[in-house]
Amino acid sequence: MEETEGREAVALVRVERSRFSVQPRAILNSVAYVFPRSQSEDAVVTKMRFNAPAQRVWESLVFYEEVKKRPGWLLRLFLPEPLSTQGGKTQPGSLIRCRYAKGSLMKRITEVEIGHRIDFQVIEQNLGLEGCVAMTSGSYRLQSVAGGCEVALTTRYRGHLRPRWLWQRLERFLAHRLHRHILNGVRAELAS
Repeated sequence: MEETEGREAVALVRVERSRFSVQPRAILNSVAYVFPRSQSEDAVVTKMRFNAPAQRVWESLVFYEEVKKRPGWLLRLFLPEPLSTQGGKTQPGSLIRCRYAKGSLMKRITEVEIGHRIDFQVIEQNLGLEGCVAMTSGSYRLQSVAGGCEVALTTRYRGHLRPRWLWQRLERFLAHRLHRHILNGVRAELAS
């Protein structure tokens, strides 16, 4: 009886702690709604080299569904954790649902050049960051280089937090971290 009550007490403490834990992204999102919505767009580009032919990298990128490794603590603190993607990436008009811990993103493929690039538009964002950042579009571009391939991942967004000179630095830093997390997932997929 005492052991059961002890487990229940520990479970209750965990629930209470998680209910009242500080979520920086939720706080920022709440504060961000006092600022006017920005119409100017920022872009973040992250490049990564792969020691594999462009065609092999392309196939890993197109058929890649999830990052198996958990992102670092800083990324988890400010951004929802990416879990998986569903949908085809090789046809313009295709819809891709990107699942995140506590949210999702819907993308529409706008242009595809097989083996070289995928462009997309973000048509729905439910990540709990809508007050802070509204993602608009992005792309993956592959270029053959000596000894392999270089992939450039681009995200375009509108940042709403002010002052922009301060928040833009954090946004860019976190976007690069997220890009590297995704591209490292593709790298791990290539290695397996």
